[in-house]
Amino acid sequence: MTDVILVLNAGSSSIKFRAYYIEGGELGLGLHGQVEGLFSAPHFIAHDRHGEAAGEKRWGDGAKLSHEEGIQFISQFLTSHRGDNRLVAVGHRVVHGGEKFAKAVLATPDVVDELDKLTPLAPLHQPHNLKPIRIVAAMHPHLPQVACFDTAFHRSQTELAQAFALPESITARGVRRYGFHGLSYEYIAQALPNFSKRAAQGRTIVAHLGNGASLCAMHAGRSVASTMGFTAVDGLPMGTRCGSLDPGVILYLLEELKMTPQAIEDLIYKESGLLGVSGVSGDMRKLLASAAPRARFAIDLYTYRIGREIGSLAASLQGLDALVLTAGIGENSAEIRRRAAEQAAWLGIELDAAANEAGGPCISTPSSKVEVWTIPTDEELMIARHTRAVVDAL
Repeated sequence: MTDVILVLNAGSSSIKFRAYYIEGGELGLGLHGQVEGLFSAPHFIAHDRHGEAAGEKRWGDGAKLSHEEGIQFISQFLTSHRGDNRLVAVGHRVVHGGEKFAKAVLATPDVVDELDKLTPLAPLHQPHNLKPIRIVAAMHPHLPQVACFDTAFHRSQTELAQAFALPESITARGVRRYGFHGLSYEYIAQALPNFSKRAAQGRTIVAHLGNGASLCAMHAGRSVASTMGFTAVDGLPMGTRCGSLDPGVILYLLEELKMTPQAIEDLIYKESGLLGVSGVSGDMRKLLASAAPRARFAIDLYTYRIGREIGSLAASLQGLDALVLTAGIGENSAEIRRRAAEQAAWLGIELDAAANEAGGPCISTPSSKVEVWTIPTDEELMIARHTRAVVDAL
């Protein structure tokens, strides 16, 4: 009998799952897939450990599937394919751990209630991250579940790096820079020794460029600074999120345009970023394929801001040894990698054009003062590692 850890990563309209087999002390990927389009056109697809199709179902346009129904379907699918395997734990990605949760923990009802209080800090993510924990607990009350946090990796930052210049009466309530995408950054930090001793031990900036985007400055694999702060809307422009914004703009929207707090929340989280600037799409692939002037401007703004933030984080590190690009855009867009490297050429980066087009992993020239890498991230495997560690400690 083989023990299995299931990882669930739930969003507003999708549930991704991965089953990991514990074999010979290692974690091996088994069945994996997702249910997407929960409330519009639900679609389930799964693959086996070899990447071959293992199952698919469509409910049709206009159909709706709740998170509970989606998880029940995934559970039934996995049970029918269980074979001689035993599910020992479920790991979950939870975006915000606040000040209290600095490492992965057993997701007891009390812990989930505490995490629910952080929903105002991550309104797009936290409710959807917590819902599957409650659903699985109702289905399997004795099955261990583990919450793994996107904020935990950044707890190594100094108090200075996390501070806002606000009165202590406010910062004492937990108003500080938390940073996000920590599971991705932690995976890259653990993977770096396999690629470059210099990048692993030195001063490295990792760019997590996906629909959500941020940069993290690391020294010897530990977080020093991040572009995201109190919430996951800070820092770089993203697919639909605005990134850093002068607080005076929010006051202007409130006082002059008479926008409600809910309308402002929708604006900065769902209607801005690449989508808002371009008026075309929040998907970088569609923008790169578009000839619309505003699409090109959105790309220009995106890469310009990446360049500015690289400069800021290089200053926090007092120099730079390596730059790593990861996540959907960072791993797959040669043009964005090229433009990001060009923005940081003043640091001594020389890009190998052929290596970049080929996808790397090393995409800098031998004479480049700063190494540049493109390395695939794996947040789900990081969750599985944390889940196993927590369960082993029980």
